[in-house]
Amino acid sequence: MPFEIEIKAWVDDREAVERKIDLLAVFYGEFDKQDVYWFPISRNGAENGNALPSSGVRIRRETLRIPGKDAETTTLVTYKTKEVRDGIEINNEMEFTVDRARVFEELLRRLGLKPGISKKKRGRSWKSGGMTIEVSEIEGLGCFIELEIIAGDDSPETTATAKNRLYAFLKQTGINEDRIETRYYNDMLQDRKTVFH
Repeated sequence: MPFEIEIKAWVDDREAVERKIDLLAVFYGEFDKQDVYWFPISRNGAENGNALPSSGVRIRRETLRIPGKDAETTTLVTYKTKEVRDGIEINNEMEFTVDRARVFEELLRRLGLKPGISKKKRGRSWKSGGMTIEVSEIEGLGCFIELEIIAGDDSPETTATAKNRLYAFLKQTGINEDRIETRYYNDMLQDRKTVFH
């Protein structure tokens, strides 16, 4: 079962960071991602027997523009178990595509879920030796770099090796470790919403 091992960090000078990444990795494409997270109407877990992770079910409408190809839009459904361990995020993610998003959303409603927090990301993506690098503007938050490695397990040895690679790459982009953000985007968006409402 694959595990995502990743870090994200605040980006102060996007152009400078992207120039450095261009020297370190292969450009993959540009993307727009619009996420909506669905949760049980009652979040205490009694109705669903704790079958859903606390992060809910994510429906993502993603448009990917790869050089030399037509833009492609897909709808992805994701649910995952997430944790932050020793400063890195480790996700056990299940994901599939749906052709008829509205029909799937109606199914979620009938199963007792409702849409909650939403998130919009726009950015660019690169690949380097099994690592995915994204620089994204998160609407309402700011600019971030995300570094991700897919691993076959989440053992301490595997996560330590991945962490070393992620931190080493981050250093090469000129971003200091103190710019790493361990909070989840959804928590940050919720905190911002609470402050401004």
